Amino acid sequence: MGFNIVLIEPEIHTNTGNIGRLTLATGSQLHLVKPFGFEITDKRLKRAGLDYWQHIPLFIYENIEEFYAKNGDKKMVYLSSHGTKKHWDIEFKKDLFLVFGKESSGLPESIIERNQESLFKIPLYSDKIRSLNLANAVSVVLYEGLRSLEK
Repeated sequence: MGFNIVLIEPEIHTNTGNIGRLTLATGSQLHLVKPFGFEITDKRLKRAGLDYWQHIPLFIYENIEEFYAKNGDKKMVYLSSHGTKKHWDIEFKKDLFLVFGKESSGLPESIIERNQESLFKIPLYSDKIRSLNLANAVSVVLYEGLRSLEK
């Protein structure tokens, strides 16, 4: 029933660990695109994913080019604070790729420019913040997608 969660150059081990746990809980798959801001063997990463880490359907790519070479034909949507459409307007389908950028700067500008038609954002109702925490953002979008599929 799940989706494909893609993290491009994740920087924070605890976010990635929590997203891994969430991925497993929702029947989704986790795709990690290097470089990472941590070691994949980091104890803190595994602690955030608890003892579930070994069960997570995990795909690791050396760079964005390898990711697209293997998955470029798949349906993808991109999440960014630069999106103009809201995440609840995504046409969710099973196995959709939900692509998120790194914590410090989001998606690379080149990806944003090439994918305007499939660029979405989570609305923020305060001008005091720029974005949500990555693990929270993935949770919001992932569960909206699951809710949409169950209609």
